[in-house]
Amino acid sequence: MRRFVVDAGRSTTRSFGLHLAAVLLGSALLLPGVTARAQECLDCHGQPGSSVSFKDGSSKDVTIDPDAWAASVHGSMGAACTDCHTEHKEYPHPEVSASSARDYTLSHYTSCQQCHEDQFKKQLDGVHIKAIAAGNKNAAVCSDCHNPHTQRKITGEGGKLLPEGRLGIPKTCARCHGEIQSRYRQSVHGRALVDGNPDVPTCIDCHGVHNIADPRTAEFRLASPRLCADCHTDRKKMAKYKLSTQVLRTYVADFHGSTVTLFERRHPDQVTNKPVCYDCHGVHDIARVDDPKKGLEVKANLLRTCRKCHPDATMNFPDAWLSHYVPTRDRNPVVYWAQVAYAILIPTVVGGMALFVATDLVRRRIDHRRHLERRHRVEPS
Repeated sequence: MRRFVVDAGRSTTRSFGLHLAAVLLGSALLLPGVTARAQECLDCHGQPGSSVSFKDGSSKDVTIDPDAWAASVHGSMGAACTDCHTEHKEYPHPEVSASSARDYTLSHYTSCQQCHEDQFKKQLDGVHIKAIAAGNKNAAVCSDCHNPHTQRKITGEGGKLLPEGRLGIPKTCARCHGEIQSRYRQSVHGRALVDGNPDVPTCIDCHGVHNIADPRTAEFRLASPRLCADCHTDRKKMAKYKLSTQVLRTYVADFHGSTVTLFERRHPDQVTNKPVCYDCHGVHDIARVDDPKKGLEVKANLLRTCRKCHPDATMNFPDAWLSHYVPTRDRNPVVYWAQVAYAILIPTVVGGMALFVATDLVRRRIDHRRHLERRHRVEPS
């Protein structure tokens, strides 16, 4: 194994002569798609087993697959290694100052800002960078999600995510969030994504891309119904699966949703015990509505869900829920005709009372005027 050892400030490598010979030989066999600037580095780093060790005992693999680099977005655009590794422009390389492999990664991710300034600025407000600032060095930075030596193009025209890029998102997040990804893969969304369905949400659709918010905050919780509504109010998309697009409308119309909406507008940083979408449907393990174990079309499952907040709920308690559908003659006809009756009765009663009051005021005004006229006639000149 080829090793570059960093120990107490001393760096040892193979002889400079061997390096020069490798450079001359590798340059003569320049790989297609690899620039001469990158090829010089690959002459050494393209050899399997190259690694660097740090003072704390950790090590970092510094082997670069020449083919993977040539196929990567950086390699294909002709980027040079020293565009990012500015401290390694000369050979022998200077001593590595980082004390650990993770410190080395953290000291280099800022180089992404040179070309990706907008994305870099966004992630500064994200939950990962805030975690690093709080002392968690294992929180993700750019290169943890986008390996700079192998990352392929994942966006097309207009910055739209390519299908293969979208499919790979859960796998990327799974590097740190493996348990969550396992649950997601078994969910109605995850299974559909694996089958190539472009309509289902992946991690970034709910959590964002570079400016990922902390999902543990009250603000995120209160805003979460609108995240779900982004897809579930899309008529064209929901028509494919015969799902109601009235989810947000029916939710904010009931006691749960109206309270959450009020908190979101007036007290976004305060916690409410009223349920949001994922309290009933799940977070990463959302199941089909007809799933025998978790689906909310199954009354026993729905009752169990209601009892999370209403422990004394009886068997008939879930019957009051209309399942995010607006009542019609065919669906919940009793509620529909009751609404129709109220829609007629209330305006009729209120309108009748308003008419009665109005005519009474007119009648009183007429009587008052006549009374004044009579008094005027009887009074002496």
